[in-house]
Amino acid sequence: MHIHADQEKCCGAGSCVLAAPDVFDQRDEDGIVVVLDAEPPAALHDAVREAAAICPAAAISLTG
Repeated sequence: MHIHADQEKCCGAGSCVLAAPDVFDQRDEDGIVVVLDAEPPAALHDAVREAAAICPAAAISLTG
C-alpha cells in the first residue's frame, strides 16, 4: 500500500490522525495533513483505509 495525501484538498479536520496516528500527523501551523509513513506495514492497512474513507475532503488516496 502506498499513501498519497493531497495537501491542497486537506481541510485540517484531523480525522486521519485519529484513525491512524502512526501514519498521519498534522502541521502545527495550519493543521494540514502530513504522511509519516507512505508505505505502512500491513498491520496498519485497515486503519489507513478507515482514515481515507472518513476524510471529509477526500484528500487521501491509496494505491496497491
